[in-house]
Amino acid sequence: MSQSLVTAHPPRAPAALLRVTTSQQSCYDRTVFEFTGAADGYHVEYADAVHTGGEGLNVTPYAAGDAHLDVVLLAPVYATDGTVTYNRRTGDHAVNVLRYQTLRDLLYAGSYEGYTSFDLGVRARLPFRVTASTGSDGHGRITIDVAHRWDQ
Repeated sequence: MSQSLVTAHPPRAPAALLRVTTSQQSCYDRTVFEFTGAADGYHVEYADAVHTGGEGLNVTPYAAGDAHLDVVLLAPVYATDGTVTYNRRTGDHAVNVLRYQTLRDLLYAGSYEGYTSFDLGVRARLPFRVTASTGSDGHGRITIDVAHRWDQ
């Protein structure tokens, strides 16, 4: 795992966000953002406050966790024809992370002008890594792994 520093990959994704899933691994908790096609643009860092795009509302008070990763995906939540691909409202809790060791919440902070934001609440400022990949199904995935402990 890398240290808890800013992790970014600047290209804008030509694909739209489809879904978000989480899983528990032996050494880390994983969050996967899946897209309609290849996607690799993101910016992830620990922040004291995570804001919605456009309006600038601080959503951190509404997300569980003692530390918060500000996750910005350089991808919209709608297809090029305007069809919504990720149908959530700003402030919705995107997944259930009950009984996870590190993850505490994943709050959808909205999408604005092709930037989609989430507040990933975790129990502490632990090491994390971000990877981008494209599966055999053609769907892009941006994966965030947050360690259970500092010594991993």
